[in-house]
Amino acid sequence: MNCPGRLLRAVAPVATAAVLLSVTGCGLTAPAGSDGPLSAEASPSGTGPSSASERERDDALIAELPPGLAAPGKKELAQQILATAENSTLDWRGQYDHIEDLGDGNGYTAGVVGFCTGTNDLLTLVERYTKSHPDNGLARYLPALREVDGSDSHEGLDPGFTDAWVQEAQKAEFREAQDTERDRIYFDPAVRLAKLDGLGTLGQFIYYDAMVLHGPGTGPRGFYGLRNAAMEQADAPSQGGEGGKGSKQKAEKAYLDAFLDVHRAAMKHEDPQRDTTRVDTTQRRFLDDGNFDLATPLRWEMYGETFRLP
Repeated sequence: MNCPGRLLRAVAPVATAAVLLSVTGCGLTAPAGSDGPLSAEASPSGTGPSSASERERDDALIAELPPGLAAPGKKELAQQILATAENSTLDWRGQYDHIEDLGDGNGYTAGVVGFCTGTNDLLTLVERYTKSHPDNGLARYLPALREVDGSDSHEGLDPGFTDAWVQEAQKAEFREAQDTERDRIYFDPAVRLAKLDGLGTLGQFIYYDAMVLHGPGTGPRGFYGLRNAAMEQADAPSQGGEGGKGSKQKAEKAYLDAFLDVHRAAMKHEDPQRDTTRVDTTQRRFLDDGNFDLATPLRWEMYGETFRLP
C-alpha cells in the first residue's frame, strides 16, 4: 500500500498516562515527567490530572456548548480529513487492518490512527481488548509486545503477528476497540480541551490532528508543549484574545495561526525537508477561509493531491 501520509509522520501516537514516553523520539523512553503523555483526565494546563472540582466545573461548561467536532457528522468528517494526512485516502475505515514497519524506530505501525508496537499504545490496545475478548488472535503475542515495547524490535512477533492483526481487524469487535482507544487517547481529550480554550469546530480538529501526530506529551514537541508555546504568542479565545469588532473570530484566528506555526515547526524539527501540507494547504486554508465551523463543501490539498467533501 502506498501510504505517503504515514511515511511522512515524524512521531507516532504515544501511550496512556501510566507509561511515560518521549513524543519527540517517536516512543523512546524518557525520564518521568519529561515528555510523558497525559490522559483525558489531564488539566487544561497540561501539567497533571484535574481535580474532581475542576472536572465538574469543566464538564458543566462543556455541557452548555455546541457539540462541535463531537457531532457525528463532524466526527466522520474529521476522520476523513485525518486519513488524507495519514494514508492519502478519505476511506479511514479501510485502515483498521493496515500494518507495516515504516522504518521510523517505532516497530510496527497499525490500525486506524497508527498504533505502534514501540510506543505502548498498540500494547495497551491489545491488553484492553483481550480483557473483554480473551480468545482473540492477538492475545498470544502479548508477552512479545511487552518485550518490544519502547523499541523497534520484531522479536517474538514475526512471522505471524501481521497476519494475526489483519485477521483480527476483520472483526467488528476489534474495529470498535480501535475506535475506543483512538477516542480515549486522542479525540476526546483534544476536543474537550479545544472547547475549554474557546475554539470552534475547526480549532477542535486542529487540536485533534496535532494530538495524533505529536502525541499527548508535555515536552516542547508534544501536544501540550505546542499548546503552551502557542499561548506565549497569542491568547486563546477563552483567555480574552483580541478585542474590538468581531473579537471572538479575530481572537480565534490569531491563536490558531500561532498554534499552526508551532505545529508546523515541530514537524520540521525532525526533518527540515518534511512535507507540511496537512498544515499549509489544509488546516491553514480552512482557517484563512474563515471556516471555523468546518462547513462543507470542503476542498484541500494533501501531498499534491486534491480532496473534496460535498
